[in-house]
Amino acid sequence: MHAALALLLVFSLGWLSANIYTSLSVGEAEKPLSLTSLFNGNVERYSPGDHVQEKNIHVYDDRIVIDLKGASWSSYTDTNSMDPVIDVDANGLEVRPTSPQDIKIGDVIAFRTRYTTGIVIHRVVDTGQDNQGWYAKTKGDNNPTVDPGKVRFKDITGVLVGVIY
Repeated sequence: MHAALALLLVFSLGWLSANIYTSLSVGEAEKPLSLTSLFNGNVERYSPGDHVQEKNIHVYDDRIVIDLKGASWSSYTDTNSMDPVIDVDANGLEVRPTSPQDIKIGDVIAFRTRYTTGIVIHRVVDTGQDNQGWYAKTKGDNNPTVDPGKVRFKDITGVLVGVIY
């Protein structure tokens, strides 16, 4: 009986070690490691910042009021790049950021890029500084790879602060 228990313990420790090593070796080291994610396959992902404080959201029986200066309404093209979060029938609320500090990893931003026409809306997956200043790297949630190039602050037209379906 003790041998079976020891074998189960060794197996469990090996499995746990392999999962931790795999998580850390594929770039997850800077993200919190959750034991829950090791058992059910969920991975902690960056989420958008809290751009609208709860005290600025008022829900009434006949309306909803959001106190948000500089907000604009947005609609989306059916590209599938942000499925399932944003699709052609979704309505968005965006605000124009005032500085790069307003943009966090996990935020969804609208921006212009030389790689396509029109406005692109993708999630920020990294930020940094180089000899040209601040930049963001972006990726569509439903795309397999990070977008080409760097998004500069001057090219950002909005930060998504709400999606209404």
